[in-house]
Amino acid sequence: MASVLRWSMGATLLFVAVEVVAGIRAHSLALISDAGHNFTDALALMLAWIANYLEAKPANEIKTYGYQRAGVLSAFANALTLAALSAWIFYESVERLRQPQPVHQEIMMAVALLGLLLNGGIMWALRSARLKDINIRSAFVHMLGDALGSIAIIAGAVIISYTGWVQVDPVLSMLIGVLIVWTAVDIIRESLNILLEGLPRGLTLHDVSVSMKGVEGVMGVHDLHIWSLGSSTHALSCHVLIEDVPPSSSDAILRRLNGMLAERFHIFHTTVQFEHASCAVSGSGCVIPVETEHHEKHRH
Repeated sequence: MASVLRWSMGATLLFVAVEVVAGIRAHSLALISDAGHNFTDALALMLAWIANYLEAKPANEIKTYGYQRAGVLSAFANALTLAALSAWIFYESVERLRQPQPVHQEIMMAVALLGLLLNGGIMWALRSARLKDINIRSAFVHMLGDALGSIAIIAGAVIISYTGWVQVDPVLSMLIGVLIVWTAVDIIRESLNILLEGLPRGLTLHDVSVSMKGVEGVMGVHDLHIWSLGSSTHALSCHVLIEDVPPSSSDAILRRLNGMLAERFHIFHTTVQFEHASCAVSGSGCVIPVETEHHEKHRH
């Protein structure tokens, strides 16, 4: 994947240079806007490449969870650059609508077709990895936005050829800006959720709790917390109430719990503290009794 990201970044930067020159020669704000979008794509690919390298580094005594969140930080930074770029595009589009300029639609169409081929090829190379990593998905969404932008520019060039309505160019720029915002919002939302240790997308505490209670030997679950270490690595901690059983039986319950969580919810990092039924009834002998939190809330 590292080599794919590296070559994709180089090809995108080369295309940015071509698009800027073509946009200036064609007097096309849409092409220049798309060049700016492509430049952030190159940045996204570069950050994704760096993050991919960092994520592979093992944990150490200081970074005990490793560098898995490097990819999440990269995705968040990418999305913010997209939002800033869209603001510039909207401003320039309004100025161009006020003072329309003639454009060379043939150059627009040729460069947009080249961009469509480039972005389509990169999307194809990233199609599998995007399902497992928000960092790669961020880069993939960048490419998808550019591919759709290229299609819009081709359509605009055709419209200008038949109607001569040059205002199509800044209107297309605005549409590209809207597309950029749309691609950024979802990435910002999910990366912030991971950074703030929110519940991973697609999971609910209720579903996980009910499934844990359905494991043989489990009487109750509380103090349940689920968060993401990275884009695809989730962790869980909780207290589990079980009957008074010998150590061998409690080990079997723990294995069943971990097996269910891994298979059904893809949670492989777990911290489970057992509390025995007799402790819950007597209120003694447990590290954190079942009712402690309830009483603490009333006391404060």
